[in-house]
Amino acid sequence: MPFLTPNSLASLVQSALSTQSTRLGRAAHAQMIRTLDAPLPSFLSNHLVNMYSKLDLPDSAQLVLQLNPSRSVVTWTALIAGSVQNGHFASAILHFANMLRESVQPNDFTFPCAFKASGSLRLPATGKQVHALAVKAGQICDVFVGCSAFDMYCKTGLRDEARKVFDEMPERNLATWNAYMSNAVLDGRPLNAVYKFNEFLRAGGEPNSITFCAFLNACSDTSNLELGRQLHGFVMRCGFGKDVSVLNGLIDFYGKCREVGSSMMVFDTIDKRNDVSWCSLVAACVQNDEEEMACELFLRARKEGVEPTDFMVSSVLSACSGLAWLEQGSRAGAVETGMQIFESMKAKYGIEPGAEHYACVVDLLGRAGMVERAYEFITKMPIRPTISIWGALLGACKMYRKTELGRVAADKLFELDPKDSGNHVVLSNMFAAAGRWEEATLVRKEMKDVGIKKGGLAHCVY
Repeated sequence: MPFLTPNSLASLVQSALSTQSTRLGRAAHAQMIRTLDAPLPSFLSNHLVNMYSKLDLPDSAQLVLQLNPSRSVVTWTALIAGSVQNGHFASAILHFANMLRESVQPNDFTFPCAFKASGSLRLPATGKQVHALAVKAGQICDVFVGCSAFDMYCKTGLRDEARKVFDEMPERNLATWNAYMSNAVLDGRPLNAVYKFNEFLRAGGEPNSITFCAFLNACSDTSNLELGRQLHGFVMRCGFGKDVSVLNGLIDFYGKCREVGSSMMVFDTIDKRNDVSWCSLVAACVQNDEEEMACELFLRARKEGVEPTDFMVSSVLSACSGLAWLEQGSRAGAVETGMQIFESMKAKYGIEPGAEHYACVVDLLGRAGMVERAYEFITKMPIRPTISIWGALLGACKMYRKTELGRVAADKLFELDPKDSGNHVVLSNMFAAAGRWEEATLVRKEMKDVGIKKGGLAHCVY
C-alpha cells in the first residue's frame, strides 16, 4: 500500500466500515502502524475504535482504546455505541462505568447508548443512575437523551417514571411520540396509545410509518374496526398509501378484526411486497379459518421467489393442521405438504426449527389421526419436548381415544407442570370416554394428592 496521509487513512477506515470489510480495516490499521509514530493521533484512534466496535470486533476495539493515552468522550462513546449496536449490552454498561472512572463526562451521544443498554438488560436501578447523571450533566433536556430515558423506563416497566420524563420534556420529537405509543401497546395499554395519537395530531405532529403502525396495533388490540378504518382513510390522505410497512400493518389489523377480505384488498394494492406482506396475509387467513387460502398463498409466495420465514412456516403448518382436521378423507395431502414444508426449513432455507414448529407438526399429525406417527416424531426430535408439544399429542390422543399414548403424554406433562389441572382433566375424560372408569378415578385421586384445587374437577365428564 503506498504512503497515505492521516486523513486518507481515516477515510480508508470509514470505507472499511461502510463496506463491512474487516480486511480493509485491518490493512489500514497496519499501514498506520508502519508509517506513523506511536501513539497514533487521537482522531485516528477514534476512527479505529469506532470501526472495530461496529464490526463486532470488541477485543480489537478495546486494545486500540487502551493504547490511546488521550481517551476522550468520543473514543469511549464509539466503543459503547458499537457494543450496543451488536447487542453486547452488559459490555456497554461496563465501558460506560470505566469511562466515568477516568472522569470523562458522557455527552448527548453517550447517554442514549447507556439508556438503551439499561433498558435492554431490564436494569431499572442502572437506568435510574444513568438518568441522575444525565440530569446532573444538564443533558436530560436534549430531545434524544430524554427520549432514550423515557424508552428505558418503559422497557423496565416503570410507568410513573416514564410518564414523568415524557411530561417534563421541553421538546418532543417524532421518535418520542412513537416511543410512547409503541410502548403503551406493548404494555397492554392500547387506549393510551390512541389518546396520545390524538394529542400528537393536536400538537401539530406529522406522523410517519412507525406512528401509523403503532396506532394500528392499538386498534387491533381493542378490536376497534371503525377507528382503524378511519385511520386507513387518513393514511391515504397523508400520502402513505404506497408505504409497504403501513400497508402490512393494515393487513394485520384487518386480519385480527376478522376482515380477511379487506386484508386481501390491501395486499393487492402493494406494488413491491416484501416477506412481511406475505406473512401478514397468510396469518390473517389462518386467523379467520381460511386454511386452504393460506396454503395457496404460501405456494404462490414460493413461486414468486419469496424466502419463507419461521413465522410464515408456523402459520402454514397451522393451516395444514386445520385442513387435515376439517376434512380428513383427502385433505390427507395437506399432512404431507405440511411435512415437506417443515423438512425444507433447515435443509433448503437454513431455518433452525424451534419448539413452536415441532408443536405444529405434532398437532398436524395428531389432527389427521396419525397419533403414533406424531409420537414417533417426538421421540426423534433433537430438542427436549415442551409443554405445547406434549399437549398437542395429549389432545390428539383424547380425540382418537389412544389411551395408552395419552397416558405417556400426560405423564410427561405432569413432570413439566404437575399442578396444571387441565392436563389431568383431559386425561381423566379420555379414560372415561373409553369406558376405563378405574383409570379415570385414579387420575382424579392423583389430582387431589398433588393438591390441585377442585375447581378443575368440575370439568370432568364422569
